[in-house]
Amino acid sequence: MPTSTLPAEPAHHGQVLFDDLPDPRATRAAFDIRYIIAAIRSNVWLIGAIILGLLAAALAYTMLQTPRYTASATVQINDASARVLGRDQDLEDDSMSTNLYDTDRFLKTQIDILKSKGLALRVAQRLKLIGNRDFHVAQGVGAPEASANPQQLERQAIAMLRGGLNVDLPRDSRIATVSFKSANPAFAAQVANAYVAEFIQSNLQRKFDSSSYARDFLSGQLGDAKQRLETSERAVNAYARTAGLIRTEPTSTQNGGGTTAGSVTTSSLAQLNGAANEATARRIQAEARWQAVVGSTTLGSSEVISNATVSSLLSQRATLQASLDEDRARHLEDYPSIKARESQLAAIDRQIQLGAANIRNGIRKEYDAALSAENQLNAQVSRLKGETLSEQDRTVQYNLLTREAETNRELYNGLLERFKQLNAASGISLSNIYVIDKADVPASPSSPSLFKNLLISLLLGMAIAALVVFLKDQFDDSIRVPEDVEAKLGLPLLGVVPNSTDGDPEQSLDDPKSAISEAVNSLRSSLLYSTPEGLPRTILVTSAQASEGKTTTSHAVASGLSRMGRRVLLIDADMRRPAVHRRAGLENGRGLSTLLTSHDALETAVVASPDKNLALLPAGPIPPSPTELISTARIEEILDEAASKYDVVVVDSPPVLGLADSPLLSALVGGVVFVVEADRSRHGALKASLRRLRAMRPQILGAVLTKFDPLKVGNRYSEYYGYGYYQYEGKAKG
Repeated sequence: MPTSTLPAEPAHHGQVLFDDLPDPRATRAAFDIRYIIAAIRSNVWLIGAIILGLLAAALAYTMLQTPRYTASATVQINDASARVLGRDQDLEDDSMSTNLYDTDRFLKTQIDILKSKGLALRVAQRLKLIGNRDFHVAQGVGAPEASANPQQLERQAIAMLRGGLNVDLPRDSRIATVSFKSANPAFAAQVANAYVAEFIQSNLQRKFDSSSYARDFLSGQLGDAKQRLETSERAVNAYARTAGLIRTEPTSTQNGGGTTAGSVTTSSLAQLNGAANEATARRIQAEARWQAVVGSTTLGSSEVISNATVSSLLSQRATLQASLDEDRARHLEDYPSIKARESQLAAIDRQIQLGAANIRNGIRKEYDAALSAENQLNAQVSRLKGETLSEQDRTVQYNLLTREAETNRELYNGLLERFKQLNAASGISLSNIYVIDKADVPASPSSPSLFKNLLISLLLGMAIAALVVFLKDQFDDSIRVPEDVEAKLGLPLLGVVPNSTDGDPEQSLDDPKSAISEAVNSLRSSLLYSTPEGLPRTILVTSAQASEGKTTTSHAVASGLSRMGRRVLLIDADMRRPAVHRRAGLENGRGLSTLLTSHDALETAVVASPDKNLALLPAGPIPPSPTELISTARIEEILDEAASKYDVVVVDSPPVLGLADSPLLSALVGGVVFVVEADRSRHGALKASLRRLRAMRPQILGAVLTKFDPLKVGNRYSEYYGYGYYQYEGKAKG
C-alpha cells in the first residue's frame, strides 16, 4: 500500500460516510416500546423515587389541608323573557331578536356575568360580607386587618368570592351549576344561593336600565315639544287679538278629514245665510198663496173655501136658501117668512164676503212680512259676506300659525304617549333565568380528597419521571439497546457482543458454541462487507473510554480472521496501558514503541501467537510521550509495511477521550471500528469521541455493542438476537 494514498482513501470514504448521514434521531421510530422499557429499567430507582416523593407530598398535603365544603345551585338560562304588560307586537319583536341571537355567545356572556366583579360586589353587599371576620376565616385568609380601609375590605371580599366561585355550563345544556367552596358549609350554601338571586335581580335591573337612555331621550324631547307647543299657541292667540279674530269651536271639515275652527263672523254668516234661505222659501210660499188668492173670485180660492168659518157660513146659507126656495114655492114674494129668510140670506152673504176679505188680507200680510224678512236677511248676509271676505285675508297668517300649533300638539301627544308606554313597560319583564335547585348546606367536605390527590400526584409523578428520564436520555448518550447505536450515534451496527456467562470473555471465545463466539463470527461477517471493496486492509479498534471491551474485540476480530486463513497482524497501539501481550502471555520488551524510536524492521518486533496465521506486535516499553511517537511519519511507514506483508492489520488503539492517539491513527487506516459498552453511564462522551474522530475525516465502519445483557431490557431482545438459549450472565472484562 503506497504511503501517499493511505490516509487519502479513508478521508474520502469518511467524507462520503458522514456528510450524507441522516439525522440520528430521525432513524428511531416515533414510538419504540423496547427502547422505552430499556429506559425504564435503567432508571427504575429514579422513577420510583420521584413517584414516591410526590405521593408522600400529596399525602402530607391532604393531611394538612383544611376541609372545604362545596354548595351548588342550578339555574336555567333561556334566551329571552316575556313582558307582564305590553303589546303583542313587543313580544313578537323580542322573540324574533332572540331567535336571531347567537345562543352560544349569549350563554357564555351569562357565565362571564356570573363571574364578574360587579355581581360579586352585589353578593358581598347582600350578605354583608365586606369586613366580615367569620367569612374571612372561612375562606382561609385570616381575620381582616383593623387598619384596612373600606376599599381594601371590598376588594378582599370580591377576591374571596370570585376565588371560591365555580360556574359550570355543559355544552349541550342550558342548566348552569353555580358552586361555592368554603370551609364553613353554611357560608357555602348562602353564597351560592345569593349568587343565583343576585344574578336574576341584576338581569332584570339591566333590562330596566337598558331603556333608561330612551326614557331620558323622550323626556328631553317632551320638554322641547312642550315649549314649542306653548310658544306656537301664544303666537296664535297674540295674532288673533291683534287681527281682531274671534275663533269658535271647530265647525267645518276639510278635504283631508280634519276640522278647522271658525270665526264669529263666519258663524254668523252661516246662520244668517241659513235664515235668509228659509225666509226666501217662506216668501215664495206666501207669494204663491197671495197670487192664488188675487187671481180668483172671492169664493174661488181654496184658502177661502177651506176656512172653517166660511165653510160653516156657506153651509148655513145653503140650508137657508133651501128653506127660502121652499117658501117661494108655496108663498108669494111678499110673504113674511120669505122676507125674513131673504134678510137672513143677505146677512149671511155679507158675513161670507167679510170672511173672504179677511182671509185675503191675512194672506197679503203674510206675503208682505215674508218679503220684508227676506229683504232684511239678505241685507245682513250681504254685509257679513263683505266682512267675511275681509276677514279671510287676515285668517291666512292665523291658519299658518294654527297649523304649526296643531303640528306641535300632535308631536307632543305622540311623545307623551310613547313615554307613558315606555315607563309602563320598563321593569315589568319576567326573568329569563329560573332557579332549578337551591343550594343546601353540604353535609360532607368536598376537599381534600385523598384518593384524588394521590391519583393526581401519581399521574404527575409519572409525567415528571417521564420528563426527567427523557431529558436524561437527551443529554446522556448511553447505549442501552442495539437500536441506540444508529439512533444516537448515527453509526451502522456491526455486531452485538453479549456478556460472558462465566465472567471470562477469553474463555468464552475459546468455546465455539458460546454466545460471544457467535457474536464475534457475526461481527467478522459484517466487517467482510463493511466497504464496497470488502474488508479493509487496516482496521483501527477504539472506544470512547477505557474498559469498554476494545482490546477483547480487536483480539477476537484478529483471531476470527486468522481462522479464515487470512494472515493477520494485531498491533497494540495503546502504549499507555498495553494489554495484548498479557492476553497472549508474552513479554513486552520490544514492540511498537521500539519500532517508532528506531528504523528496525517490522519482523524484529513481531511475535507469533498460539493462533495460526495470527501475529502480534506488542506495544513495547511505555514511552514518555506516546502521542509524539504517533505523530511522526514512522507510524505511517510501519502501517504500510504491515499492510504489505499481512492480509489484514488490526490496530488496538487507546480510548479517544483525553488522548490524541486514536484520532491520529484513524486518519491512517482503512477503517475504524468503534467499540461501545452497553448501558454505561455517560454524559456526552460518545458524541464527543465521535466528533474528535470525524474531525480527522476517517472511514468509520460502524460500532460494536459490547457487554450487552438482553435480560435487562426484556426477553424480546434475547429471543431476537438468539441469546436466550445460552442464558449468559455477569460482566466481561475489558
